[in-house]
Amino acid sequence: MKKLAFTLAETLIVMGIIGIVAALTLPNLNSSTGDKEKIAKVKKIYQNLNDALGRAEAVYGPVDEWCPDNMVDGCQSKHLARLTEFMKTSKVCYTVSDCSMTLDTESGPTIYNRGAILADGTVFLIHFSTPNYNPGAILVDIDGTNKGKNKVGIDTFEFLYNHANGVHVRTSNNDNDYVSLNLKQVRRATAWVINFDNMDYLKTTDGTTCPDGTKLTFGGNHSCK
Repeated sequence: MKKLAFTLAETLIVMGIIGIVAALTLPNLNSSTGDKEKIAKVKKIYQNLNDALGRAEAVYGPVDEWCPDNMVDGCQSKHLARLTEFMKTSKVCYTVSDCSMTLDTESGPTIYNRGAILADGTVFLIHFSTPNYNPGAILVDIDGTNKGKNKVGIDTFEFLYNHANGVHVRTSNNDNDYVSLNLKQVRRATAWVINFDNMDYLKTTDGTTCPDGTKLTFGGNHSCK
């Protein structure tokens, strides 16, 4: 009776093919998994900030009326204190020296002087140039300023906030408001992640153009194939 079996050469060939396929597919799988984790973190801080703002307004009234004293620094401190009162924080930072508060934006590193480190390591900073600037801005680093790349659209994002819309992302029906420059700008990237649950702008060459030549737009194509 004849026994059938693979030869050593055949086994090695099959193992080689499996290795090649794994080498080609695993980086994409890892990238996809990493993006999903980041998207989940962005949405988590988005929800937490909205929840904190809603609770603070229930106690202190509309956010647009929190600072009648026309003092920018004092106003930012008040906003920070009222938001963090309803958030799990490990540290609240009222001065630059309190904690590392340098995050990257499209205009380069920007130092904000009010912020907080949350219990999960997320850092967020409050900024506006005048009291009750409508909307205010909340810059977020989802893995903290001492980890990750500290880069726009990768781990750094920005939300706007006011009484009318709560914590929100910039929205518009005009694609040019987003893509005339590129989606790697902080507000455009944040709006993209919240609206479309992907970070495909990182696959583009210029913030909008996918490797196959198609373009990402808010009103049309939402992913790179």
